[in-house]
Amino acid sequence: MTEVASSGRFVIDLPDSGSAVALSGSGQKTLHSLEALTGASLVIRGLQLEITGRPSQVERATALVQLIRPLWQEGQTLSQVDLQAAMTSLNTGRGAAHAELSSFVLARSQRGDLLRPRTLRQKVYVEAMEGHDLTFALGPAGTGKTFLATVLAVRMLSERKIERLILTRPAIEAGERLGFLPGDLQQKVDPYLRPLYDALHSLLGPEKTSTLLEKGVIEVAPLAYMRGRTLDEAFVILDEAQNTTSAQMRMVLTRLGERSRMVVTGDITQVDLPPGQLSGLVEASELLEKIEGVSVCRLTSADVVRHPLVQRVVNAYARKDKH
Repeated sequence: MTEVASSGRFVIDLPDSGSAVALSGSGQKTLHSLEALTGASLVIRGLQLEITGRPSQVERATALVQLIRPLWQEGQTLSQVDLQAAMTSLNTGRGAAHAELSSFVLARSQRGDLLRPRTLRQKVYVEAMEGHDLTFALGPAGTGKTFLATVLAVRMLSERKIERLILTRPAIEAGERLGFLPGDLQQKVDPYLRPLYDALHSLLGPEKTSTLLEKGVIEVAPLAYMRGRTLDEAFVILDEAQNTTSAQMRMVLTRLGERSRMVVTGDITQVDLPPGQLSGLVEASELLEKIEGVSVCRLTSADVVRHPLVQRVVNAYARKDKH
């Protein structure tokens, strides 16, 4: 890292070509995003990043590049989410806390991507899952509620801290009817469980996922299959829990057995239950929040880690709901 000429110009030495490519991004997209966030001009020449602009802009851009350094230094792809989350942390004086995110790696995907919390609230969520037997995660679509839970569960499974992973969700349709779908009950509910399969495939690959499913080490099933069971030595993930009734929620929460933990996720703004029916997730999260061993985490649109447009869509609907 080298300071050159006036305070309106700063040069950062890059360790290798891989880090230069990661920091630049496809078609220099990452550099352009950094420029948009900071107002500075960023150019990579060889193995040097040159930052120019007004002193305040250069200082802001330099701080941001250094905060995300652990990612681009390892050649990891930088998304708009990573940049915006880092910028938000700097703006709120939480840069030091954000710096810890890069070392908070949970696993590596089949494609080689480091899987970790990408916002501070996501980090709090992961820590809550690690430290509590029952964790509720409430937040809009795309905030990593189910994916982070699945990543942690797979890691605990590989470390033999649990014997099996159970993923379940209620088969409630958003504007569709199960009766019109072909096949038996399992085939009918498979479309509703597809997001859970997708998460497993990205972590383990389709072949290993299939093997563990066949052996019963991983079970993906509709919520109705949980009745009457005791789930020992398991990591249970109840997804789309906003669509559980009060009775269903009570049923699944009381399935928890010895040496097990449960994560309940959902978006209380997307309830597909009949009008006037109380969501089991809303009731349980309020009723159990102060119970020992229970954690309730609330994620927001700022934690959306999908396409940046998703965050804007979430915010637009949130504004509509307030009127």
